[in-house]
This record gives sequence, structure tokens and C-alpha cells, in this order.
Amino acid sequence: MKILIIAATPFEIAPFVEKLETGFVKSGTNLYTRGELSVLICVTGVGLTATVFRLSKMLQHNRFDLVVNAGIAGSFVPDIKIGEVVHVVSDRFGDLGIEEKDGSFQDVFDLNLTAPDELPFEKGILKNKTIESFEFLKPAKGLTVNKVHGNGDSINTIRKKYPAVEVETLESAGVFYVCLMENVNFLAIRSISNFVEPRNKEAWNIPLAIANLNQVLFEIIALIGGF
Repeated sequence: MKILIIAATPFEIAPFVEKLETGFVKSGTNLYTRGELSVLICVTGVGLTATVFRLSKMLQHNRFDLVVNAGIAGSFVPDIKIGEVVHVVSDRFGDLGIEEKDGSFQDVFDLNLTAPDELPFEKGILKNKTIESFEFLKPAKGLTVNKVHGNGDSINTIRKKYPAVEVETLESAGVFYVCLMENVNFLAIRSISNFVEPRNKEAWNIPLAIANLNQVLFEIIALIGGF
């Protein structure tokens, strides 16, 4: 089985890579093997553009049984707490559109620039229906943005626009888009480092989020047959 692990930054998955170094055979720059299982690591860079580019290039030259996108995220809702790891089962682009003069937002579907059911969208949403074997993770609805929200007014605006979303990411909708278009099985997991609220980094806990994220990565590989 061949798995691609992608993350925006190396520090988000550093503990996982360290464990691969001791438990697997390194047979390439970022390739680790153990028996019939191979794990390729790809650090894409931050944001949608870098992620879509690097993932698309990887899929041009390789076929993977599973793509796992791992990283940290913010939570919009109190029942998804800091340190919790979620499986992002649906996502959408949160700032692709126009801002009106009253501050409201219209996306490309509102503007009829893209049909809401045009492949790979379903009513404007990207959905992952292919992965059902990771039920130990709480499912969550994602919103992917180019600018993380940190102002009360803009947070209220986006929550009013998309009341169902639960976590905010910088990359995962890009992973959804590419993998759905390429018909590749994928999993997007996010560990919560902060609540989406008026920006207050003192309330964040990135070390906890990273520790828990990497523990889940270990568990995923263990389920598949590694570690």
C-alpha cells in the first residue's frame, strides 16, 4: 500500500517523521517503507496555491492508495475543543468571491460564476465520501481561507454566510478539489490549535495540537499495517 502524507509545514508532522525514521526503512529523500507499506512525505508550503500545485505534481507521477492531509486548524464551535483532532468530511472555499459595500460576502456560486453542482462540488460543497474506516475521529465541516479570521466583525460575517462550518483551514479544500478531480482516496485531518475568535495567540495551544495530530497519524498508519 502506498500512502502520501502531505502537510503545509515540516513542524506540523515532525514527530511522525521522526518515528518513521526509526520504524521504517528510508529508501529515498522522503520515502519510508516497511514490508508492503510505503509512506511518502510531502511538505507543500502554506496555503491553497502551494498545496494544489505540489499535490497535483505528485499525482502526475505517482499513484497512491491514500492521500492524508494533516495539519492544525481553528475551531468555530465550542464542542470542537483545542487539542481535538477531527476528520474534515466536507469543505468549501471561504473567500472565493466578492465583498459587497455593506461588508457582506458573495461566493462564486451566488454570482453564478460556477454552478453549485459542477464537478467536484455538491451544492457548492466538496465532500469526502470515500473514507469510512477512520470512525475513531470526530467528523467536521471545514472552511478553507486565504486569510485566517481574527476580527470579530469578519468572523460574524463568515459565520452568518456559512453557519454549518466548524473548522477553519488554509489548505484542505485544495486537497479535496484535487483528489476528487483525480479520483484518489484521501483523508483530511486537523488538530485544533485555537478557536476562531478575535485574535488572541495567548489562548492558542500549538504544541498540544501538534502532539495530538501526530498521535492520530501513528494510529492511522497502525490501522493500515505499520508501526
